[in-house]
Amino acid sequence: MIVVTLPMHLRDLARVTGPVTLDVPEPVTRQAILDALEAAYPMLRGTIRDASTRERRAFIRFFACGEDLSHEPADSALPVEVTAGKEPFRIIGAMAGG
Repeated sequence: MIVVTLPMHLRDLARVTGPVTLDVPEPVTRQAILDALEAAYPMLRGTIRDASTRERRAFIRFFACGEDLSHEPADSALPVEVTAGKEPFRIIGAMAGG
């Protein structure tokens, strides 16, 4: 089971109160996690990645094991700690402004 943490606004939209757990097929990649997340919570489609291009939205970031994975290829394998369910895959809404 993969553990995914969502920012508050996406937790509210998905009607969850904490981290979600997902069954994700091997190999566990960012794309596979997001596919499973959108299948389990269809109301999230188009919020984390563009619905047509499936690219990460500009103000969404992905972290795992203390590393920013936002600019890694979507089909890159994730760290073993994430695939084993020991560390969460974190989806974070970035902040901007001045």
